Amino acid sequence: MLSGNMPIFVLKEGTQREQGKNAQKNNIEAAKAIADAIRTTLGPKGMDKMLVDSIGDIIISNDGATILKEMDVDHPTAKMIVEVAKSQDTAVGDGTTSAVILAGELLKQAEALLEQGVHSTVITNGYRLAVNEAKKQLENSSVKATDDATLRKISMTALSGKNSSLSSDFLSSLVVKAVNAVAEERNGKTIVDTANIKVDKKNGGGVSDTQFINGLVIDKEKVHAKMPSTVKDPKIALIDSALEIKKTEIEAKVQITDPSKIQGFLTQESDTFKTMVEKIKKSGANVVLCQKGIDDIAQHYLAKEGIYAVRRVKKSDMEKLAKATGAKIVTNLDDLTADSLGKAEKVEEKKISDDRMTFITGCANPKAVSILIRGGTEHVVSEIERSLNDAIRVVAITKEDGRLLPGGGAIEAELAMKIRAFANTVGGREQLAIEAFARALEIIPRTLAENAGMDPINTLIQLKAEHEKGHSSYGIDFEQNKVGDMNKVGVVDPLQVKKHALESAVEVSTMILRIDDVIASRKSSGGESPGGMPGGMGGMGGMPY
Repeated sequence: MLSGNMPIFVLKEGTQREQGKNAQKNNIEAAKAIADAIRTTLGPKGMDKMLVDSIGDIIISNDGATILKEMDVDHPTAKMIVEVAKSQDTAVGDGTTSAVILAGELLKQAEALLEQGVHSTVITNGYRLAVNEAKKQLENSSVKATDDATLRKISMTALSGKNSSLSSDFLSSLVVKAVNAVAEERNGKTIVDTANIKVDKKNGGGVSDTQFINGLVIDKEKVHAKMPSTVKDPKIALIDSALEIKKTEIEAKVQITDPSKIQGFLTQESDTFKTMVEKIKKSGANVVLCQKGIDDIAQHYLAKEGIYAVRRVKKSDMEKLAKATGAKIVTNLDDLTADSLGKAEKVEEKKISDDRMTFITGCANPKAVSILIRGGTEHVVSEIERSLNDAIRVVAITKEDGRLLPGGGAIEAELAMKIRAFANTVGGREQLAIEAFARALEIIPRTLAENAGMDPINTLIQLKAEHEKGHSSYGIDFEQNKVGDMNKVGVVDPLQVKKHALESAVEVSTMILRIDDVIASRKSSGGESPGGMPGGMGGMGGMPY
């Protein structure tokens, strides 16, 4: 026991600390700042951001996840908001901007309640009640559709507002083709593994030169000039071992003392490669795709036999090639048989921009396909790549789940109305938080209207009036710059995207609201700190026992 009025030093002198309302206020301000930074990018008429790093490299994008990932964020709470975007992008591929904006607005509405004396626990309870009700309403409002026309609408909605929007109709058809190609039925369910869609990019040409390949594109050229540039009806061998003489595990040196033995040594080496190529030829293969190296002598014999060969193909590409062509990846050339070979209509080397690439096309039933993006500059093709990846993910989710909702802020306006009605049935102080949740939802249609140059207040009033009449699919028609029926204009979103955005936004905002103390911790060294506690706080810096 410590006696008298002797002070107890819990934290080291000079330790940074924010407590109580000040901590909450600073956390909320940081979250709002992140949300405001990307708010202008929302919707088909959203603006782009230019991100410039320390060495002058630039990224131009209006994809929320990309912007937040590249931003130099220092505040710990702001980093939590960035994690929302990453989580949304990883889970469903789209809706990152909406999730972050919604999280920022939930905290802004909570700030007003905190100032009125409502406890943060009451607010978080109210938000949880509201989000559970919102998810039920989303399920009730969703409709099922997985036809190609609907999938194209989903893709076009995901591409709208991106640099690719001018070609969204053309690109959407490529996305739907790719997703349909790799979709599989398992136990009565449709499964789409988007990792089987290979998206490559090359500068040069226009966006309209982007193409879907019913097979794979490999960013590699043939290894020998005398090999054929085109092979029709190829028999494809996938080899994941090197067509080289292996080095010994320990350092070794061959010393030849008799000059007459030199030729014999070289002949033996040459015969080894000749045997390798004969094994490949015997299997019937006329195209070899090798994961590792191919020796110069082996290249010569392969070219002599008219076999097209590519070396150092990435492992991920080898796996996709197996799915596309039906070939089996072999490690030992003795295992290479006619049954292990893959098929396609054509393998050819093409010059794309300044590079030569190998195209494996016309696969009968490929479970891995490619999209080759073209565009005028590196920044254009990079942004189209990001847009296409988002579109592929949302189309894949819709193909699997099949549940759709009207876009253009329609579902948020409908939810706001339903949540207000729900608040009246709850009562108590939680009712205030549920009403705040409903107001926060309106930030989506409001922001969409602002970014389209419309009057946000008038637009919200019109939206509310239409939804009160029972027009649940009415949102913002960006073609006409007015309130209209989203189902008629074909603006739809997957249920999973909206549901995940709501859940992520509520989870992070309730977590931030429950923080009332921010303390600078000791940097973790990965092991036990000197204070006796593992990790960061070091036993609270001299706390008495």
